[in-house]
Amino acid sequence: MNRPAPAAVPIHYPSSDGKPMAENDAQRDAIMYGIAALTRHFKDRRDVYVSGDLLIYYEEGNPRVSVAPDVFVVFGVGKRRRLNYKLWEEGQAPAFVLEVASPSTWREDIGPKRSVYALLGVREYWQYDPFGEHLPARLQGERLTPSGYVRQPAATALDGTLTLRSETLGLELRAAPGREMRFRNPVTGVDLRSHDEEAEGRLQEAEGRLNEATARRVAETRVDAAEARAATAETRATTAETRAVAAEARVTELEALLRKHVMSRSGSKNGPDH
Repeated sequence: MNRPAPAAVPIHYPSSDGKPMAENDAQRDAIMYGIAALTRHFKDRRDVYVSGDLLIYYEEGNPRVSVAPDVFVVFGVGKRRRLNYKLWEEGQAPAFVLEVASPSTWREDIGPKRSVYALLGVREYWQYDPFGEHLPARLQGERLTPSGYVRQPAATALDGTLTLRSETLGLELRAAPGREMRFRNPVTGVDLRSHDEEAEGRLQEAEGRLNEATARRVAETRVDAAEARAATAETRATTAETRAVAAEARVTELEALLRKHVMSRSGSKNGPDH
């Protein structure tokens, strides 16, 4: 009697590799900013998935093989929360990857990870070095060609700001001396903001509008008070003028009565004797 074959044991793909997201504040801030800013930028695109520090499994049946980019963007997949990213289920590899260098990861970023990203077909691979201590430049990027990755020259401004243009994202990434990296929309010339920066910006705008409204109300109150004082003064002037007219009329009346009285007495003296 043939026994049924035992059911295959489901393969577990962990959602964490046990490593921290970042080794220092600068690395953490850059990663969190990149994820948040790109998420906001593509918030209206339901077919764009933005994530970071998430395990990407690219060999079905082999959970020991994975890579976790600091920031990555995938086009052509649904926007939803994931525990990990299985390439054979999603059908699309990241089109853009950004790695933020740290003392213990920068060698892997320019070595093994670079080879994996080329194998997966990541079209643009960028690296950012917050302190400028590990990579040849604080900001550098590569585009995938049939012969492999080719370094893309960064534009350098007079103040030392490095700028890379991403054809995949339609954005620029800028690294100014002494400042954190920022994505910028080349059409508007405005830097992309994270959720916290957007909330803070809206708060400042609201406070500005409130201050303007308060100043406007104060000014209007002062104008109203000045108009009220002017109206009061005008009323007082009108009242004084009315009283003056009345007094003048009374004087005229009294003068007329006095003349009448004088004439009456004069007539009595000049009349016939009794």
